[in-house]
Amino acid sequence: MKKIVLISLLLLFASFLSAEDTKEGFLTSKWCAENSIFSDCPLESVVCGYEDCYKEWDFSQKQIDELVLYVYDEDRYYNIKLAGLKRYELDIAINRDKVKIIGDIVGDIIFAQRVEVPPQPKKSLFKECL
Repeated sequence: MKKIVLISLLLLFASFLSAEDTKEGFLTSKWCAENSIFSDCPLESVVCGYEDCYKEWDFSQKQIDELVLYVYDEDRYYNIKLAGLKRYELDIAINRDKVKIIGDIVGDIIFAQRVEVPPQPKKSLFKECL
């Protein structure tokens, strides 16, 4: 009986340790989040750090990976650190809303394990103007 209780307690404790947190928000660059530019965030800010940086940025330099997840409900952003997730897996989610980042959260950093991206909105023709 003691072994069963001990094993069940260990399994319960292990499930708490392995539990991943999920945050949902707008995935963008740190520069855009700090400047509250969401719908028109320039994509070069994802590569070299800020708007129009490509004019003085040398393409032989390393890409700046300062991606953040802006969470509307909390009115703050979380820095994204890749832990088990490859950078190219986030490319489809950049400048998209309702992106879910699953991983461990420590302070204002999400150690991303997985990403869930909602499907693209369907294209439609605005027929009232025709």
